[in-house]
Parts: sequence; structure tokens; C-alpha cells
Amino acid sequence: MGNISGVVPVQGCPKCGDCHLPVEIETNFGVCPGCGYHYKLGARARLEQMLDEDSFEEWDGDLRATDPLEFVDVVPYTERLSTATRKSGMDDAVITGLGRIDGMTIGIAVMDFSFIGGSMGVVVGEKISRAMERSASRAMPFVAVTASGGARMQEGLMSLVQMAKTSVARARLAEVPVPYITILTDPTVGGVMASFAASADVIFAEPGATVGFAGARVISQATHEEFPEGFQTSEFMRDHGFIDLVVPRPEMREQVSRLLGLYPTPRAAFTALAEEA
Repeated sequence: MGNISGVVPVQGCPKCGDCHLPVEIETNFGVCPGCGYHYKLGARARLEQMLDEDSFEEWDGDLRATDPLEFVDVVPYTERLSTATRKSGMDDAVITGLGRIDGMTIGIAVMDFSFIGGSMGVVVGEKISRAMERSASRAMPFVAVTASGGARMQEGLMSLVQMAKTSVARARLAEVPVPYITILTDPTVGGVMASFAASADVIFAEPGATVGFAGARVISQATHEEFPEGFQTSEFMRDHGFIDLVVPRPEMREQVSRLLGLYPTPRAAFTALAEEA
């Protein structure tokens, strides 16, 4: 299934403290068998869970981030990119491509928090925008699985522009129209949340995910107000109408498939249109 970041059995589950063998957690979709805590999941493992076997075809896997600002914080940005690639096995914070769910062809983008906190820079924005545009041109539904701490500061204004770019690409899906679903995982905040993640036709989220724009302390300082505990959790957002459904990870694939089956265009038509393209 791939690597599940954060799984350290000797320390036990971060939520309930129970210890489980790695295989127990992996076979349970990266979810604690005891309390249901959802560990962070890598993008490739997520694709394996979501899609029909051997159905994924990656798009734009050759895109790589550059360092136009020659940015240096604690270390040079180029070094940070190299370290992130080595540790995560990813070339950037998202994988996009074409796949199938129960035989139905879809476009999909899956973010990976292990690559610089899932931050959205030029490559992430470009890959997601291209994936949406391809899905629109082929009349395919589009699914985005998000996990992000926000925009990538090392790319400055160019990272912020990606909010507008992905929003324009999302509008192309609406023009066709084809269904667009987002699945918010822990955490989904900042520029990703403020752009394509929040503009889907239907928004799913995993249990206990942190969802919002700015951090709770920042919001409190700016508004001089106190907020209820847990106000940035997926459950709170669902109860207040922002998220449509909180779905445990083992049930997510089935829920997405079922939802797409409810749209007016039959599954067979979606598949035929994609194959013709």
C-alpha cells in the first residue's frame, strides 16, 4: 500500500495510545483499528486505495520546481527541495493523472503532506490546473484529495498566483459541466483551502481533519474573538454546512463511486467520452 507517514507502533496511536503492528494499520487503510484515528497517508498509497488496480496513468510527472527567487531561509530552497524529494519519494506535493473507480474514468489529483507540508507552489498549481483542464476537455469527473499547509513561501507571489490559476481551471469543469469532488484530509488550510479545495460541487472530509484558512490563534488575534473548541475540525464544518459529508477512509472510495453514479450522465457515457478523447 505504500508508506504511511507518522506510524510509530512503539509509541502507540497518537489519539488512544494503543499499539498496533504496521501491517494492522496498513490493512485498515492507515486508520487505527482501535479508535479510528486517521494517520497521514502518502499520495501513492492513497491512489492505490482509491482507484481500480493498475488503472492510474500519471500526468505531468516531469514537472520540477525551480528557484527563481534564489530563496534562502534556514537553508537554500534548492536544498530544501532535494531533501523533501529524498525523504518523501515525491518530486513535488501532488500527483495528477487519469484513473478509474469501479470502471468509471476520472481525472484525479492527490496531494502529499510529506513534501514541504503539501505546500502549493508553481508546480502544484500547474499540475492541478492542467489536470482539471484535461478532465474538462474529456468530459471526465474530477476528484481532488487535499493535504496542505498552504502556499509555499519560498516561491513568494508566484505561489499565491496559483490560487487564481486553479480557480480558473476549476471554472472550466463547471462549464462542461462535469462533477468535481474534493476530499479534505488533515490538514487542509491556507491557499489550497481558499481556492480549489473549497469550490467543489461536493466536499467530503476525513474524520478529525483540520480544515480552515488561517490558524485558530491568528484568527483570534485578528478578530479579538474566542472560538469554540474544535471549530476547525471537519465535523464542525459539516455541522455548520461547509462540508457535505465526513467519511471514514475505508468507506471513501465507495462513497465517491456512489456519488458519481447519481449524476445525470451515465457512467458508461463518462467512460465512452474519455476513451474517445
